[in-house]
Amino acid sequence: MNFVANVEFSEKIIIFAHNLHLPHYLTMDVNEIFTIPLFRNFRPEMQKEVLERLDYRIEEYPKGDVIIRQGTVCKYLHLLLKGKLNVDVIDISGSEVRVETIRAPRSFATPHIFAEKNVFPATFTAVEDVTLMRATKESVFALMHRMPLFLQNFLCVSTECNKCTLTRLRVLTFRSIRTRFIYYLFDHTKENSDIIELEEHNLVQLAEYLGITRPALSKEIKKLTEEGHISFSRRKVKILNRQALSQML
Repeated sequence: MNFVANVEFSEKIIIFAHNLHLPHYLTMDVNEIFTIPLFRNFRPEMQKEVLERLDYRIEEYPKGDVIIRQGTVCKYLHLLLKGKLNVDVIDISGSEVRVETIRAPRSFATPHIFAEKNVFPATFTAVEDVTLMRATKESVFALMHRMPLFLQNFLCVSTECNKCTLTRLRVLTFRSIRTRFIYYLFDHTKENSDIIELEEHNLVQLAEYLGITRPALSKEIKKLTEEGHISFSRRKVKILNRQALSQML
């Protein structure tokens, strides 16, 4: 096993690793991958085999670093072990649109590793200090052959990623500002809750995501508030009349 710790390169620390023989603090971080859907229901012996057979490296980035730029070729499976990343897309008009903020632990851009046009569709930027695990395409593919459960989980995660893309497209099919905003609220409502935390977007970013202007969005939020359908405070929306909003879609 070879690894190099605390090697500074382009303002980031890179740690190369290939199996379980890691310092304790690194092992704790790496084991975070077994809490995400990609490795769901893996028994301890399977977890050990994953870390022994995956060819991976651990990278650390400080807050503000661009981890991946839109259009970069995807050669690795990416697993976020610690921190948060903003995901932004440059649209055809040249505007930067905030798609989401992702939080560790989770995989991201999973389907693109095996896509024919395997480039990242977005730019990923560290919101806070980030620890990232990258596993080579070849070792991931080999592990799928050995572990049908890993292949099954990978396909499920890829399907969920495609659903996110369809949700974004679905938003843009609504013609009015009101219906786009209402659909966004319903899509971001957690189960058994009428409160939506706008953590991923401020008003400017949300307007860009919805394909509208910020003043137009602010005006519509004010109308919905005055009509008693929602309440709005800072970056939190509470749905007060779900039935009325549903009928507007």
